[in-house]
Amino acid sequence: MGYRLSKIYTKTGDKGETGLADGRRVTKDHPRVEAMGELDTLNSQLGLLLADLAEQAALWPGLGEIIEVLEPCQHRLFDLGGELAMPDYQALQEPEVERLEAAIDRWNEELGPLQNFILPGGSRLVAQAHVCRSLARTSERRCQQLNAIEPLRPVGMAYVNRLSDLLFVAARLIARRTQISEVLWQAAEKPQER
Repeated sequence: MGYRLSKIYTKTGDKGETGLADGRRVTKDHPRVEAMGELDTLNSQLGLLLADLAEQAALWPGLGEIIEVLEPCQHRLFDLGGELAMPDYQALQEPEVERLEAAIDRWNEELGPLQNFILPGGSRLVAQAHVCRSLARTSERRCQQLNAIEPLRPVGMAYVNRLSDLLFVAARLIARRTQISEVLWQAAEKPQER
């Protein structure tokens, strides 16, 4: 990837198109650009989560491991965005999916089985992890939409899917390690019969 931006604005997108690294021009609402944009949004929100975790890590040392697992995810999301921008580029590899699966399994052992549905909340950190989780799901849907018209490498699809699972488990683990009660879903009361 020798190409770097030397100028931030180019004026070439003013009419609703953008250029891909392979030279193609596509509309800014093309499924490829939509998928790239959702991955970028996820990466930005993940950066916010990591910053918040770093601020709290001195108070809650158990957050350090979560940071160590999540930090590489920003780089891999950028890799995946690069693959979408340059369809011949292949950066993401299967061991990254396996790394996420190993973390999910390890964390789930500490958490135990989920007994109830939980809601995003309890603390800012927990809620932010759920924001990232929901954005990972949106990213996955956008990648699936692109995949339906322009097939993508399966490893990228698997990575985004596992990342959303990892973020769900991370939200639960953050709550546990910061001693915050998870917000349990409460079903609406059934109407009284007359």
